[in-house]
Amino acid sequence: MAATVFVWEGKTRQGAMQKGEISASNKEEVMVLLRKQNITPVNVTAKPKELTLKFGAQKITDKDIVIFTRQLATMIDAGLPLVQCLEILGSQTENKTLAQTINQVRSDVESGATFADALKKHPKAFDNLYVNMVAAGEAGGILDTILGRLAAYMEKFARIKKQIKSAMVYPAVILFVAIAVVSLLLVVVVPMLGNMFKEAGQALPLPTRIVLAFSDFLKGWGGLSVIVGFVGFIVGIKQSRKTEAGLKMTDRIALKIPVVGMLITKVSVAKFTRTLGTLMTSGVPILEGLIIVARTAGNKIVEEAIMMTRQSVSEGKTLAEPLTKSKVFPAMVNQMIAVGEATGALDNMLNKIADFYDEEVDAAVGTLTSMLEPMLMVFLGTTVGFVIVAMYMPIFQMGAMAGK
Repeated sequence: MAATVFVWEGKTRQGAMQKGEISASNKEEVMVLLRKQNITPVNVTAKPKELTLKFGAQKITDKDIVIFTRQLATMIDAGLPLVQCLEILGSQTENKTLAQTINQVRSDVESGATFADALKKHPKAFDNLYVNMVAAGEAGGILDTILGRLAAYMEKFARIKKQIKSAMVYPAVILFVAIAVVSLLLVVVVPMLGNMFKEAGQALPLPTRIVLAFSDFLKGWGGLSVIVGFVGFIVGIKQSRKTEAGLKMTDRIALKIPVVGMLITKVSVAKFTRTLGTLMTSGVPILEGLIIVARTAGNKIVEEAIMMTRQSVSEGKTLAEPLTKSKVFPAMVNQMIAVGEATGALDNMLNKIADFYDEEVDAAVGTLTSMLEPMLMVFLGTTVGFVIVAMYMPIFQMGAMAGK
């Protein structure tokens, strides 16, 4: 049964009146919970639903979760009770959606749920990695330490994501400008020159005929068909990725794209080693850790390789052996993992690999950007140059004929 928020008023043993909100299945459960806190219920009513006009809930970003985690770790380290920490953070968080989520988590913790179980009810804000690490922190009594590691982990990957997005902005702008300029030339400028050539009754060279034909195509239903075809292609890919076979096919193709595939591999290695190393350092068993890592891999091929590795580890094999057979990760990574297992310092070795591949990702993003920029500039220059030359060739012929 779904939990309902109740507003309550009650008396303490000293006779002081208190009031608040609590999440429970029914009114009787609220009364039981209050009596456990030595509060005599006076009035318990279901909280009325707020009728507000919303154009969509505010999105919870990675930055919001990082700030929340860092602040919570600091408060717990200072000795504040968990419920009080959540109450403070829920009241001061600027993101209204996150504030509401924190208040619901606080209410569940007050009702007797563990912090991890309360977080698990909100998968859009707190993923499996977050929940499992919090559970390990609660079990080991080191929740503040775990939250600090989580915040550091999330900050590093938020930086990588931001770097990749920033690197893609400039090439995307150049590509958009190139398409806009060429479309403007073909739809507006070329038809005007084409009419002039037709009136002159002159035989046109092949490049000019090609440009005019393409211009006529775009002016008619061709332009609309190109747009519809492009949108259909994007929608088709998104729909295919909702199926298991389509997801595997597109992820496999992505890994084989020159430069881009290498970048995806390096990001996957960094994420795999950082996540598994953080989980193992926090006391999460390796088999459970591999499940979490597989679910957060971001690529179906990498996910399958990790799950096959987990199966082999459960049968008593080393971690490095099945990873080597999968041929997903570079040989150097597999060898370093093997050394870590042999020396009994696998968690430290995984974190060292993650640090190394963080730098590799930086270099790969720089390489991708430096390759895309000149390629797009060449595309823009070649396309526009071809159109201009093709349209000037008849003019040069007309000038030559007039001179004779």
